[in-house]
Amino acid sequence: MSSPLWKPSPDQISGSNLTRFSRSLSASKNRNFDSYAELHKWSVTDIEDFWAEIFCASEIIHSKTYDTILSDRKMSGAKWFSGAKLNFAENLLRYRDDRTAIIHWRENAEPLRISFSELYSEVASCAQGLRELGVTKGDRVAAYLPNIPETVIAMLATTSLGALWSSCSPDFGLDGALARFKQIEPKILFAAESYCYNSKTFDLRERIKDLSAGLESLTNVIVVTEKPEPNVSELTGGLSWDLLQKTQADKIRFEQLPFDQPVYIMYSSGTTGAPKCIVHGAGGTLLQHWKEHSLHTDLGRDDILFYFTTCGWMMWNWLVSALQIGATIFLYDGSPGYPDLNVLWRAIEVEGITVFGTSPKYLSTCQKNNIEPGADFDLTSLKTILSTGSPLSAENFRWIYNHVKKDVRVSSISGGTDIISCFMLGNPNLPVFSEEIQCPGLGMKVETFDENGNRIPGQIGELVCTEPFPSMPVSFWNDPDGEKYSEAYFETYPGVWRHGDFIKQTENGGVIVYGRSDATLNPGGVRIGTAEIYGPVEALDEVIESIVVGRQEEDDVHVILFVILNKGATLDDELTRKIKNSILKSATPRHVPSKIFQVSDIPRTISGKKVEIAVRQILNGQDVTTRDALANPESLNQFTDILDALAS
Repeated sequence: MSSPLWKPSPDQISGSNLTRFSRSLSASKNRNFDSYAELHKWSVTDIEDFWAEIFCASEIIHSKTYDTILSDRKMSGAKWFSGAKLNFAENLLRYRDDRTAIIHWRENAEPLRISFSELYSEVASCAQGLRELGVTKGDRVAAYLPNIPETVIAMLATTSLGALWSSCSPDFGLDGALARFKQIEPKILFAAESYCYNSKTFDLRERIKDLSAGLESLTNVIVVTEKPEPNVSELTGGLSWDLLQKTQADKIRFEQLPFDQPVYIMYSSGTTGAPKCIVHGAGGTLLQHWKEHSLHTDLGRDDILFYFTTCGWMMWNWLVSALQIGATIFLYDGSPGYPDLNVLWRAIEVEGITVFGTSPKYLSTCQKNNIEPGADFDLTSLKTILSTGSPLSAENFRWIYNHVKKDVRVSSISGGTDIISCFMLGNPNLPVFSEEIQCPGLGMKVETFDENGNRIPGQIGELVCTEPFPSMPVSFWNDPDGEKYSEAYFETYPGVWRHGDFIKQTENGGVIVYGRSDATLNPGGVRIGTAEIYGPVEALDEVIESIVVGRQEEDDVHVILFVILNKGATLDDELTRKIKNSILKSATPRHVPSKIFQVSDIPRTISGKKVEIAVRQILNGQDVTTRDALANPESLNQFTDILDALAS
């Protein structure tokens, strides 16, 4: 067993929310949960009992209690807490005091603070305004907004009425936004007139006109702008945010709805076809997020949670749910590199942020640019760093503990839009080991299967979940028979959720993620996770970033690697050997690429994830039909040129 990079102190363990929860359970169940492994085993064995305890511990606000906890213990078709009535927004607005609910930073602007009482008042006005526009239960409200307080306010107002919220960030192009919103036929569109990124202002007025014209279901477009009287005459039912907010209301009438009432419509990345519209229920989202925030992240009312995200990624929804804990949420709108890469670390010092969420890419960029957060900033408040979007490498772990803070819990987390939460994540009571996610989440029966559906604990294989959980999607939009839903998750292993990640459960009780299983490489019939190559390659000073795919040649798959190099580095024979030796040293000869090419950019989704599939399709002579799902579709052109070179 390897040595931990960090261990909680006895005082940290005894004072954690997870310990208090475990002690309470031990007393009520007349049994001892002496380890997390024992607690987790109980949570995935007596799953009804466990989720009932979460329902109680979270003090979920409800007007009617449930009749049954789980109607049918099966993955597809499970119905949770039948009979219960509640409202999503009411639970996030349970605190109405003068503590700070939202801190907002954006480029070239003064910070903004909103208290819980102010937030409630703002939502009350917005909800009444939407009600007067005819918004009611089941209507869809779409948002084309940056990460600003108005987005949170509009979401809470929408869900207080029982309507469904769906958002895209403004960096989605027109076609990408229409591909998503057209499917759900929204009644209302909230849209920003402009946004700022990397000190550049992007004017969205023409795009909003095109969105308004392209969404025939709209009755109103509400424009968020700093201008006192924006021109909304060319928009369907055009209104300004200020005009909507002039509606006076002292109280919010929270519509009381079933536990699984749809609350969010989210979207798959759209890299393998049209984006799927994934519908999430109110109750399951509330319970799952409370569990993850309180028990796994150890959040309380004194915490400030910051996750660097846009409103087109599920981490925004996850961040905002921390309001039900009473924690302060920090919203950042802008580039993480403007005016320099220290801006987010500076925010932690200035605002006293306690939990900071980011991506491996951001951490690697800081490392490559010799940023020294621990030396340059007072990070006393910081107790946890969260990371998701891709696997956190050994080099990332090392850099954090050497250059950020030695006494910090690094919690890599992994789940996704499909479950609006995590399968594996952090734990305040457990040590941190390099490359590992600390543990599977409570109530999540995570297992590893081979291609034939056999359990392979301790080996690399498919991430599956073999017991139902409340945050499974309620449905897919426009999928009345559930055919698309079943095909997405249960086609490979009937009755078992296949998530599409390649993982290994470790002897430490943690999990290592090796990348997406649909991007798995198969040279000589050996399955290789892409993260096994990214780690040693991106640890090299000469390499900024990389992407690796398999190219079918005759009867085998050849591993092809592409690298973005640092200034001054050249992909000559010496560097090529160095890259191959680095891979060989940490992996096997099968991992070593047959060819390495230098590129200037790597295709990514809007949320920043590498898109290996698109590159693989190009190298194998297939058409890429989902360019609109990419943040930088022009990056694919260089791979077409490389294909020509490979073929010649």
